[in-house]
Amino acid sequence: MGRGKIAIKRIDNSTNRQVTFSKRRNGLMKKAKELAILCDAEVGLIIFSSTGRLYEFSSSSMKSVIERYNEVKGETNSEINSATEIKFWQTEAAILKRQLHNLQEDHRQMMGEELSGLSVEDLKKLENQLELSLRDVRMKKDQLLQEEIHELNRKGILVHQENMDLHKKVNLMQQQNMELHKKVSEVESVKSADKSSLLTNGLRMRDNSSEHVHLQLSQPLQHDETTHSKALQLSYFSFIS
Repeated sequence: MGRGKIAIKRIDNSTNRQVTFSKRRNGLMKKAKELAILCDAEVGLIIFSSTGRLYEFSSSSMKSVIERYNEVKGETNSEINSATEIKFWQTEAAILKRQLHNLQEDHRQMMGEELSGLSVEDLKKLENQLELSLRDVRMKKDQLLQEEIHELNRKGILVHQENMDLHKKVNLMQQQNMELHKKVSEVESVKSADKSSLLTNGLRMRDNSSEHVHLQLSQPLQHDETTHSKALQLSYFSFIS
């Protein structure tokens, strides 16, 4: 009786899965060792179990095998990457060229050009598209106008507030000027009153001094009259004699 064929899928039973792993791991290790010996190949085998345990085999040194692998893989990847990059950019250029052609054709049709090859349905679609575009343009224009109106209103409020502040400052300055003018008028009134008082006192002093001088001058006048009378009397007596 032959051995039954095992389906290539995950073994659900953990015990059977572990047994199968051990058998096949040992067989794989054996095949790798035989390949290295029979064919003079440099072989490196790394296995991690489902539990995370490491199993490895190397015909020489695992480090040298990995370094050699990285060198070869890097060169291969570089060549592959260069060819892949060239092909990628060629594809991108072709796609962009096709998109540019389609955009130019759509633009001409929207401008009313090259409409001869369009059917009635295509023309209706173009008309609907233009109407939608026009509606979007109008909505955007209205939005911008509303934003400008709000901005102008905001600036108007700010200007009005600045005008109110300036008006308050002007009124305050006028009030200060009036108070200053009032103080100047009061000072001038006091000066005028002092000046009038000085003039009045001066006149009084001058009148008093004039009267004093008149009294002093009246005495010599009386003396002269007495002398004159005595002289007349002497003359009279001399004439009689």
